[in-house]
Amino acid sequence: MKNQKSLLPVYLLSVLLLIVSCKKDDPVIPNEEELITTLVYTLTPVAGGEPAVFTFTDTDGAGGAAPVVVNDTLTANTAYLGSLQLLDETVSPPDDISAEITDEAEAHQFFFAAEAGLNATVTYADFDGNGRPLGLANTLTTGNVSEGGLTITLRHEPDKAAAGVADGNIANAGGETDIEVQFTVKVQ
Repeated sequence: MKNQKSLLPVYLLSVLLLIVSCKKDDPVIPNEEELITTLVYTLTPVAGGEPAVFTFTDTDGAGGAAPVVVNDTLTANTAYLGSLQLLDETVSPPDDISAEITDEAEAHQFFFAAEAGLNATVTYADFDGNGRPLGLANTLTTGNVSEGGLTITLRHEPDKAAAGVADGNIANAGGETDIEVQFTVKVQ
């Protein structure tokens, strides 16, 4: 009986060491996707003049109330410096997601697709650390009078080395879509 009492502290110490040594590492939390509620596409004429501003706002996210889309008009045969700003307006002050995208440029790329009826092309003006396109800064050039949709898609983790992706072709990009917005553009 005396032997059992003297072994009790040894047993307790062993159990305590076992519990402490079996502690699991803190779980790895994956990089959460940014909440993007607002996309602002500002197009400033290269030759000077008032910018055209296109906005998409969906503060309650997918589902719920319909997003608010504001379209604008562009001038025919004109080059514009384009800039994209993405925000999370569910917090105050709004979180500038554009800065996060710039910091993670290798993992993001914007794609611009003009419908057949829209006479406009977009080229990249900014690049990631590997010299591959990002798209927060771009140049949009209009042709003759036209009207149609312009779809802007942000891909997370695209394969930037895939065929055509560096030229803005989304077909081989893969990755996940963070946001996709379509504006109606009138060129007059």
